[in-house]
Amino acid sequence: MFIILVYDVCEKRVARVLKTCRKYLHWVQNSVLEGEISEANFKKLKLELKRIINEKEDSVIFYILRTTKYSERETMGIKKGGEEQFI
Repeated sequence: MFIILVYDVCEKRVARVLKTCRKYLHWVQNSVLEGEISEANFKKLKLELKRIINEKEDSVIFYILRTTKYSERETMGIKKGGEEQFI
């Protein structure tokens, strides 16, 4: 499956969240990662993030695409991170 992950967490947890996410996904832009991930690794990622974030203060959103066949990305402005990783 292909995942787009977006997070908004307290500043003191940002580095830990980013480091954890980069073990599984590719950094695209501030607080945004994406990439192919297996079901097992997706479960691991969610478990690791659950240990880091404060669910009363922080937010992590997963956009789950079963296929990227009909997906397209368009960027305006500076390109950050790993654009070549998409599709």
